Amino acid sequence: MADVGTVAFVLGGGGVLGAVEVGMLRALFRAGIRPDLVVGLSIGAINAAMVAADPAPEVIDRLVRLWATPEISEVYGDSVPRQIRRLATRTHLHSPAPLQRLLERTIRAETTFADLPVPLHLCAANIERADAHWFDRGRVVPAVLAAAALPGVLPPVEIDGEHFLDGGLVSYPITEAIRLGADEVFMLQVGRLERPLEPPQRPWEATGVSMEIARRVRFARELAAVPDRVRVHVLPGGAGADESPWAYRDAAAIGRRVGEAYAASRDYLAATGR
Repeated sequence: MADVGTVAFVLGGGGVLGAVEVGMLRALFRAGIRPDLVVGLSIGAINAAMVAADPAPEVIDRLVRLWATPEISEVYGDSVPRQIRRLATRTHLHSPAPLQRLLERTIRAETTFADLPVPLHLCAANIERADAHWFDRGRVVPAVLAAAALPGVLPPVEIDGEHFLDGGLVSYPITEAIRLGADEVFMLQVGRLERPLEPPQRPWEATGVSMEIARRVRFARELAAVPDRVRVHVLPGGAGADESPWAYRDAAAIGRRVGEAYAASRDYLAATGR
């Protein structure tokens, strides 16, 4: 195949549904597709950092183990009633400490963006400036924690006197990948955008539905603005990607999600000649 230019992997959000991205990554690596650039936000920041640190097929086994660790369940898995009780006394459901320990064990606390073999760019929402902030220098772990700080689930992350929340609040990173020089973008999209949304029936569903509406609007706008020279692939996640806003709690279904996403993305890549 002719040279396609700069290849970017773009990884979005979705809680434990982020395990779907592992299946997509497996399909990409098995098809011989490697990133020249990795862009991520929300839960995708975790997967993105892992890939940028180890852009080889072996990273998939490490990601599968990561998603099966007790730390992930500790952050993203708990009963709804217990979570609701926590919201009555604080602004977030979980401590970031388990996730931080996990990241420091897998990426290492001292790792900087400059140490990574593939350029990594992570987006977080800056609270004080009410704007998107892109991390591409300094230590990687704090940036991942900032980019993945889902409101209500994890607390804001303070870096250099400013506070950051989940990057999915302010950006859909296709445009950033193109600005950085991508000629071909593989979008690891959690959830099928064509699936109709339904009005929330419970208070805790309102935030998830609201964020999904905003995400879809940004995604549609960014796709519409893609220049003709850039090829964008929106990888399918399989049936396992279609779940409720609270599905991030279900860590037990990780293996199924990875397998379904792999099969769907494998078939997509074969059909497109990649």
